[in-house]
Amino acid sequence: MQEQREPLATMLNKAINEAVRLSDGSEEAEVSLLLVDNQRIHALNLEYRGVDRPTDVLSFALQEEMEEEPEIEEEDEMLGDIVISVERARDQALEYGHSFEREIVYLAVHGTLHLLGFDHEEENDKQEMRSKEEEVMSKLKLERV
Repeated sequence: MQEQREPLATMLNKAINEAVRLSDGSEEAEVSLLLVDNQRIHALNLEYRGVDRPTDVLSFALQEEMEEEPEIEEEDEMLGDIVISVERARDQALEYGHSFEREIVYLAVHGTLHLLGFDHEEENDKQEMRSKEEEVMSKLKLERV
């Protein structure tokens, strides 16, 4: 008997909320998630990062820290936008030997962590970010196989 999976939209919502909760303790935050093809993410990558190739995920944070701006407390904090290439997610799922759902949820978690200020430029930052990613994926029961 095959295990029943949640709808992908539900999985993505849970993943983003769990990444926020585990990273900064907030119960909820607002994130815009856009699923696109390689052509669209390539154009965005070139326009905003100057990188002339498609990528798997892009994050555009709205909460850049500025000293002059007063803090406004809202019910749900808008963190920013995440753009995921569905084509890259499918290819990477095949390459890594796991499901499309696991890969696209992982990319959403990765993008959310970028919105929260995590990065992977330095080795210690990369290890911290990977640890958070794996913690979220474990909570969702989508660990690597």
